[in-house]
Amino acid sequence: MTDNLFQDIQSAGIRIAPHVIRTPLIYSSTFSRITNAHVYLKLETLQKAGSFKIRGAMNKILIHANKAGPAGVVTASAGNHAQGVSVAAQIAGIPATVIMPFWSSLSKQEASRGYGADVHLFGKTLEESMQRARELADEGMLYVHPFDDPEIIAGQGTIGLEICDDLPSPDIVVVPVGGGGLISGISVAVKNKVPSCRIIGVQVQACPSAYQAKYGGGEVSETTGWTLADGIRVTRTGTHSLPYIRDMVDQIVLVDDGEISDAML
Repeated sequence: MTDNLFQDIQSAGIRIAPHVIRTPLIYSSTFSRITNAHVYLKLETLQKAGSFKIRGAMNKILIHANKAGPAGVVTASAGNHAQGVSVAAQIAGIPATVIMPFWSSLSKQEASRGYGADVHLFGKTLEESMQRARELADEGMLYVHPFDDPEIIAGQGTIGLEICDDLPSPDIVVVPVGGGGLISGISVAVKNKVPSCRIIGVQVQACPSAYQAKYGGGEVSETTGWTLADGIRVTRTGTHSLPYIRDMVDQIVLVDDGEISDAML
């Protein structure tokens, strides 16, 4: 499974290259001084739509563009994935419908609309929004899952390829964890390039599903709570991500909102 995913990540890198930004990996003197280590930052904030999410969305949509039909694609997201799908669909020339939970920030709603998506608010949780998106997919739209899809994971994994190209022998790669798609793709890409590299996930304490899956005997529970990190406020880690989190991610740590606030300031 890992070997196949690595090949899929390599193919995704070629497929999406004309449509995404190859973001820089920069040395951070500030974080290097604080940690007494050499710290580099992968600046996906400079990516189209402002996050890594367009990578997976672009890969999925390009693979299935001919199957999308006149209704286009549909997804559910609290923000960044919605914008990634919106931009990817715009590039592919197909319509996009986005289902967002009621609590989604107005700025992220408007950003998705600004990229041409038809935005609907539905559900108290992301899972309720995803269920509504699946219902629309059953009516003829292509469903683009925010994280639990091998083609999405492969697209996100292209970040790992770029990290290893720019920094050939990283010791540790630290990755945020929500649904698990990003860390799954990056862990496979990096471990195939640099087997000795440690992959460390960081998950918010309010929604620790991946942490519990890794350290709780393999059980995956639904967890929910409020957090500043609304982009990774996911109640259940994706099924496709679990084998990679269990077998290839070396460690997951939990942080609370106080620690997140301190880091932001």
